[in-house]
Formats: sequence, C-alpha cells, structure tokens
Amino acid sequence: MTLDDLDRDILRALYADASQPASQLGRKFGLSQPAMWRRIKRLEDAGIIKGRALLLDAEKVGFGVTVFLGVKLATKGRVSLEDFERAVGAIPEVQTVEHVLGLYDYRLRVVARDLADFERVLRRRVMTLPGVGNVEANVLLSEERRPGPI
Repeated sequence: MTLDDLDRDILRALYADASQPASQLGRKFGLSQPAMWRRIKRLEDAGIIKGRALLLDAEKVGFGVTVFLGVKLATKGRVSLEDFERAVGAIPEVQTVEHVLGLYDYRLRVVARDLADFERVLRRRVMTLPGVGNVEANVLLSEERRPGPI
C-alpha cells in the first residue's frame, strides 16, 4: 500500500492521540466521518496500524524506576533463544523484549518500584533465566517520546 500525504497526516494525528474519534479527525482534515473511518480501516487492514495502546505513567502507578538491560546469552542456539524468550515473557516487570544484533542478544525494558525492587527482579528473575551470560543495566533518567518518520 502506498501512503499519501493525508494518510501520513492521519497517522501523525493518531500517534499523538489514538483516542480521537473518526468524526473529530474528519473535521480536522476536511473529510466526513464515514470517509475518515474508511481511511483508518484501510490503514488497519494493510497492517500499517497494528493496534492502539493505553499508555500509563509508570511512576504514578508505583513504578518509579525504568532500567534497560542488555542481555548476552552464554550459549547460542535455537533452543536457548526460545527458552529465554518464553521465560523472560513470564516476568511481569519486563515491559519489552527486543532481540537485537550487536554487543548483546536482547534488550529488555524493566520497570520496578525502586532500585531495591529492581535488584530483586534482576537477581531472582532475570539472572536465573535459561542461558543468561552477561547483563548490563542502564537506568532511565528521562524520556521524550517522538513519532517515527511518517
């Protein structure tokens, strides 16, 4: 599917606030509500819009620390990758699991109530995962979310 300028504008608007109804977006871009709904539906059917998510303020719900972990597996092979992914997916404090190329095999985004809670998650959950070798932690100081190149 080829995106036109209006598609890109719609995607930017939805990225900024995905809760906007089609009627509001239609008024913003000079389309009727049904025409805007069809545009959005076409973007969803093409897989460009994969879904809509609710973003929580982690600190306000009691998770004041975010840490990015670089995880290098001690052993490589299809079984160890699958075992690691299955096990890490069961840890509720792990928000994202990214299989990456480079110094580490995986990058994890982990939330915790405080540094002591993070240490507990690291020692009792992450370091006991199958195949874990080296781990490097980077504590998030601040974050600015930006839309990608649309």
